[in-house]
Amino acid sequence: MNNKIRVLIVGCGNMGASHAKAYHSIEDFSICGLVSTGKSKELLNQELGGSYELFDNFEEGMRMTKPDAVCISTYPDTHEAIALEAFKRGCHVFVEKPVADTVEGALRVAKAAKEADKKLVVGYILRHHPSWERFVELSKTLGKPLVMRMNLNQQSKGDKWKVHQNLMKSLSPIVDCGVHYIDVMCQMTGAKPLQVSAIGARLTEDIPKGNYNYGQLQIRFDDGSVGWYEAGWGPMVSETAFFVKDVFGPKGSVSIVAKEAGGTGKSDSIEAHTKTESLRVHHADLDENGQFVKEDSWINLEDEPDHQELCTREQKYFLKAIKENIDLSAHVGDAVNSLRVAFACDESVRTGKMVELD
Repeated sequence: MNNKIRVLIVGCGNMGASHAKAYHSIEDFSICGLVSTGKSKELLNQELGGSYELFDNFEEGMRMTKPDAVCISTYPDTHEAIALEAFKRGCHVFVEKPVADTVEGALRVAKAAKEADKKLVVGYILRHHPSWERFVELSKTLGKPLVMRMNLNQQSKGDKWKVHQNLMKSLSPIVDCGVHYIDVMCQMTGAKPLQVSAIGARLTEDIPKGNYNYGQLQIRFDDGSVGWYEAGWGPMVSETAFFVKDVFGPKGSVSIVAKEAGGTGKSDSIEAHTKTESLRVHHADLDENGQFVKEDSWINLEDEPDHQELCTREQKYFLKAIKENIDLSAHVGDAVNSLRVAFACDESVRTGKMVELD
């Protein structure tokens, strides 16, 4: 391998473009090609200076460029096949979440990474956000059990609604988005998910048959903690209380209060989805008169990276994993586990039954 890691970008839409910009800005990476089936690669190439090779399909890009690493930002139903081929050809892989569109597929990808002795990093962007890291850390001071409440409903229209419609060809909203927040809940509790239940609703015929564009899930953990998450996509979705990120335990609560990002017209903004702005910390201690001992405290978050900077931090982690040969087995295991729980929730929606986890 040369000093620079040659990376092939597969998928040049919103996330692919952001990752490409990150690679473009990091000295130790060198983009060797951009792959997409449509015009997005041409638009991205122009934005990056117009110097990169363009390919209409992954196979051609791999054959012509022989990369050291592959960045996969295509629709979820293609992740597994591209990742497996990349590992077969001796490449490291960065893949947007989820790893695959089935649990079995995710396990195959994880196995292929191990057998090829190559790095697999999954795009769990919140793990690279210092404010979300602080949110998780503070949750661990609240005692047990925890009650975790989260949602991200998106009132989408135009091109963003088309993206959501395309995503629902392979996954429901509570799987595609839910893996992020299930992962956060698992980090907060450090406990094993035992049981899930979920409900869903199909609010339009403008989505693939058999799928639903609103879902809400509940998880019970083996330490007594419980959590819920909801996600809805589409032009009919309400923007009232669409941005809830909250956890409480015996000792108090911690809440993300994103006044700007949680405002009207922001629910389908990718930039707003990772905003935190401030944390509100509530202390449950009472005095002899039954009054709170401490007032709520506010943590105004200074290191608030935007979406592009978060993608850059993800790719710097990918670089570090390759250069320093970091053991990513826990990272990959967590990604597969959160997907397993999300699909159990999807099963609960479709069957109307509670699902026990192994």
